[in-house]
Amino acid sequence: MNAADIMTQPVISVCSEATIAEAARLMLQHQISGLPVTDARDAVIGVVTEADLLRRAELGTEHRRPRWIEFLIGPGRLASDYIGAHARKVSEVMTGTVVSVTPQEPLSEIVSLMEKRHIKRVPVVEQGRLVGIISRANLVRALAHNLKASHAATAKKVPTDTDIRFAILAVIEKEPWGPRFSVDVTVKDGVAELDGVVTDERERIALRVAAENVPGVKAVSDHLIWVDSISGFAIEG
Repeated sequence: MNAADIMTQPVISVCSEATIAEAARLMLQHQISGLPVTDARDAVIGVVTEADLLRRAELGTEHRRPRWIEFLIGPGRLASDYIGAHARKVSEVMTGTVVSVTPQEPLSEIVSLMEKRHIKRVPVVEQGRLVGIISRANLVRALAHNLKASHAATAKKVPTDTDIRFAILAVIEKEPWGPRFSVDVTVKDGVAELDGVVTDERERIALRVAAENVPGVKAVSDHLIWVDSISGFAIEG
């Protein structure tokens, strides 16, 4: 899947000369936490989010620091804080550095970009114009749709217990964390039983998740023993 498959369009945006009040009303009206800021040609020149509106004089939430800290911080940072608390126009508080993607950008690259830049939304730009936006909500909706489609497809198949066992073992074999030599799987009437030894409690959870994702599995029960690789201390599941 790529950006064009899940992006929201048309996009709710705001111009740089709009007031803070107008931007706040748009966010509330459309139940969104951020807005792309565009110019007269629909080019993205910034982003304004709820985070930009938290430290406001009207709320009494502007930064207040001891005098000695203000002296250490310097006038530039203090002036920036003042702007955030008292600005009247979107252009005065928006983030001007914008990370955007094209409609053909794969979702894997978009998620990596969001994680790397610690951002919640990415404008989709084509030929210099804003054509869509992707937020975390778009990704969650796509996930829900795919999960539903996957469930519908697997519901038509009735794998045998042997099929299920080999499918679980195949996942364990493929994954780099998989304890392929210390764990065994048995399946009866769709119930997967996990037996063996793991050296990290997170492996136990990952094994259960792996089994739960195999079509035909009705339940998972583990009898795994966690052995600490350093102390040799063992805890049964």
